[in-house]
Amino acid sequence: MPVYLDHAATTPLSAPALAALTTELSRSGNPSSLHGSGRRARRVVEDSRETIARAAGAHPSEVIFTSGGTEADNLAVKGLFWARRDVDPRRLRILCSAVEHHAVQDTVEWLERHEGAEVTWLPVTDEGIVRMDVLERELAAAADEIALVTVMWANNEVGALQPIADIAAAAACHGIPVHSDAVQAFGSVPVSFADSGLATMAISGHKIGGPVGVGALLVGRAVKLTPVQHGGGQERDIRSGTLDAAGIAAFAAAADDVVTNLSVESARISGLRDQLISGVERVVPEAVLRGPRTQRLPGNAHFTFPGCEGDSLLFLLDVAGVESSTGSACTAGVPRPSHVLLAMGLTETEARGAQRFSLGHTSTPEDVDTLVAALPDAYERARKAGMSGHASSIQTAGTGFSS
Repeated sequence: MPVYLDHAATTPLSAPALAALTTELSRSGNPSSLHGSGRRARRVVEDSRETIARAAGAHPSEVIFTSGGTEADNLAVKGLFWARRDVDPRRLRILCSAVEHHAVQDTVEWLERHEGAEVTWLPVTDEGIVRMDVLERELAAAADEIALVTVMWANNEVGALQPIADIAAAAACHGIPVHSDAVQAFGSVPVSFADSGLATMAISGHKIGGPVGVGALLVGRAVKLTPVQHGGGQERDIRSGTLDAAGIAAFAAAADDVVTNLSVESARISGLRDQLISGVERVVPEAVLRGPRTQRLPGNAHFTFPGCEGDSLLFLLDVAGVESSTGSACTAGVPRPSHVLLAMGLTETEARGAQRFSLGHTSTPEDVDTLVAALPDAYERARKAGMSGHASSIQTAGTGFSS
């Protein structure tokens, strides 16, 4: 079995989630139907809503089910922008951190291209944390023109935790709603929607041991959103569509399990992360840890490796039985540096050597040992392959692997 160190991308189903999913998949019933099967499915959905609300520190009525984090982010950012602009046409500005996941970044850019949004990209420190001084200056300068602020709770690449409560409080002084993509944070660190001061918050099932294809947007009870899709009026008429009772039940089971065990599991995974970081730094002294050392997700360890292409190192580790991630986007076969690392001040050459190792509920000390043992040879071969820009260059390092 390969060593799986890409839990930030998706994590295996937890046992409670698998049990809930298989139970509900054997049943039928549309939660909007009025007959017995429909009412039974509705009870499953509403019980799950209450469970997820408890796990996320929210009221059940604030939980709007979606197909995942991407849909939740789209619904929040577009819905807030349209609703605020409709009330006051001057509100065209969006303040967005420069290190957002593409689910938010691409949505904001689409609004800029097609809906007249005016975007201010909030800079970050060299550790990937939003600069509060810039945010506060922008809020003070043009509060009556700002539709919303959007800043992720935890960065998906370098694991940096953002000061969400401070950001929401600063915006609240000007009556401006804040959205946060909490997909990476929920289930990894304590998250409370009620205490955060946020208007909306996105979470996802498959990041916490639930199935792919289900998530939620938490929406404050007084918050107005313009729907992105229309139909049967489900979910407070914010998100129409037949609800996936089985997926929702599994999502709730995963959420309850992960939050119940959060403190113990977070300490365990943090220990593995620290073991991984020290091991990598010992066997590859040239490697540079990116993101903050303390204000980061428990399971995240992100490095740049000088002189090699991240994709080359990924494939070489894969051949050695270790699965990781680069965190970079690849378009039409051309590797591109991470926008997150560039925003943190890295050069394109530095950013192209990125590798993210992310731990989760199935991770063990032996997984870390396997990575540390495999890394020196993989790194040396990746360096020999050089910054060619093509994974096929691994052949020149003697692996025989071709893309």
